[in-house]
Amino acid sequence: MAAPGAVLVMGVSGSGKSTVGALLASELGWKFYDADDYHPEENRQKMGKGIPLSDQDRIPWLCNLHDILQRDVASGQHVVLACSALKKVYRDILIQGKDGAPLKRDESGKEEKTAEVKLLVVHLTGSFEVISGRLLKRKGHFMPPELLQSQFNTLEPPSAPENFIQISVDKNPSEIVVIIMETLK
Repeated sequence: MAAPGAVLVMGVSGSGKSTVGALLASELGWKFYDADDYHPEENRQKMGKGIPLSDQDRIPWLCNLHDILQRDVASGQHVVLACSALKKVYRDILIQGKDGAPLKRDESGKEEKTAEVKLLVVHLTGSFEVISGRLLKRKGHFMPPELLQSQFNTLEPPSAPENFIQISVDKNPSEIVVIIMETLK
């Protein structure tokens, strides 16, 4: 696989995606996006009431994130995205868009697929106990700790042929960033 144009830092709420993603982007000089900033208001309200999001809630949000990644990477901008991306289908949407890579026509009118976003998936893993302990200390976030079990239930850890690494949240954010940067070399 060619060097990734983007890194996805994924995991359940409270795993440190935003902290690690922002630190990694800063170290690499890449652009950082926190997927939570792109949730529509109705998704935030739902989560704030303790209601897990459905695929119907997530897919338009993921398609929007794919469009952002596609635009930035196509323009030569490397990107770090912090996003839960709990299911394989969600990660596929981030890479390919909703219906796989869309077809476009070249000058001769022949259909060809647009380029996929080359993505390294960094899965931050930890036990329910460790991560729920972190969430209980968090203030002012729209994701209530009660929804954590639903995230663990939904989680489909990355597996081959996905381009991924797994890193334990027992490490501190700086150690995690060093491991990611070693992987990118």
